Amino acid sequence: MAMKIRLARGGSKKRPFYRVVAADSRMPRDGRYVEKLGTYNPLLAKDDENRVQLNMERVQYWLGEGAQPSDRVSRFLEAAGVVEKKERANMKKAEPGKKAVERSEEKAAKVAAAKEAAAAPAEEASEEAAAE
Repeated sequence: MAMKIRLARGGSKKRPFYRVVAADSRMPRDGRYVEKLGTYNPLLAKDDENRVQLNMERVQYWLGEGAQPSDRVSRFLEAAGVVEKKERANMKKAEPGKKAVERSEEKAAKVAAAKEAAAAPAEEASEEAAAE
């Protein structure tokens, strides 16, 4: 039986509350689980000690039995110092696409050309004033 340590959602609509559970990986997210290991309340402040509560003895037991934590649960365990920090892929989702980059380059070129055009008559006027 492939065990996972994952979150099972509870709470009402737009008011999430999660149980940290040890469950068979074939069971549905909110379905049957073997043991409740703790809770996670994302609505509380990040520095609140009640945001994440875990029974570390049981978590250690299930990790020893070969249970694999989900991504979010592994972050909780990293913060608690139970699991070493994993190397994560740095997704490039925040970078703009090719077209947006091209448009910003064109706009920058237009702005630079406008500054040069505005600076050229001012330079000529200053040269003429100095010549007189």
